[in-house]
Amino acid sequence: MKAYQATYPVHTMSRVLKVSASGFYAWMKRSPSEHAQNDVLLGDRIEAISRRSRSTYGRPRIHAELVDEGIHISGKRVARLMRNRSICGASRRKMTITTIRDRDAKPALDLVERRFTADAPNQLWVADITYVPTWSGFLYLAVVLDVFSRRVVGWAMADHMRKELVIAALDMAIFRRKPLAVVHHSDQGSQYTSIAFAERCKSAGIQPSMGSRATVTTTRCARASTQRSNASCSLSIAFTRSERPRRLCSTSSRRGTILTVAIRRSAISRRSTTSAGHKRSLEIQPKCYPRNRAITASARRDQRS
Repeated sequence: MKAYQATYPVHTMSRVLKVSASGFYAWMKRSPSEHAQNDVLLGDRIEAISRRSRSTYGRPRIHAELVDEGIHISGKRVARLMRNRSICGASRRKMTITTIRDRDAKPALDLVERRFTADAPNQLWVADITYVPTWSGFLYLAVVLDVFSRRVVGWAMADHMRKELVIAALDMAIFRRKPLAVVHHSDQGSQYTSIAFAERCKSAGIQPSMGSRATVTTTRCARASTQRSNASCSLSIAFTRSERPRRLCSTSSRRGTILTVAIRRSAISRRSTTSAGHKRSLEIQPKCYPRNRAITASARRDQRS
């Protein structure tokens, strides 16, 4: 009746609905019930938790947060309040396969045998491919990581997973490090088993190595690095309520720019690595590359600022 009060007379609606007009006016003057007032307070608290989680928490996690705060509430009530305020959490999107094996190609030998350790830089590199969702499609990221310092030494981004993607990442690593003899370890994807990639490794004096099939630890170092870069990229984007509720960029170019910043920031990250003696990756480089001391000092100044 309140919704159609401006369209139909109250007495007409009361007669059709078989209710009293005096009861409607009494309901209009009545203050909200205690339950309704609590719904408003709980809804505000649920919105705060959702904003703090960057719109990633759904009903189960928000309910758990409220319980931890000492608020006794049912999960159905949380779902109703979230639905009334159009609050929803992040869900798993459609996955894409990045490792497609070429059955006709012969993979390289496994020179690592799951020993992901190195005594100096440019002894062992690991590589992997991951994908980043955007509103315009998937953006594919290929990285090359130095096992000694856990630092990304080469990366490339494109809207495809062809062999040119991994070759571009390898070219960057070769240009930045100029290795003499390094082992390049990857999975048995068709990009790494291609003839063009093998010829590029041969021309640069790099020994290709590929893990065995169905082994989750084949490129675990590189895969962990791409996940951290992707997470840093996602946390670098702050959306307002008027924008789409998911942390996706509108274009692949913008996502690629933020990914590049995330990868470069990982070089001066405060997070230490166990294999490097709990030191930053950039602090290890001057001992092995004296010419990088000026770069390290500049990076530290940028970090302070």
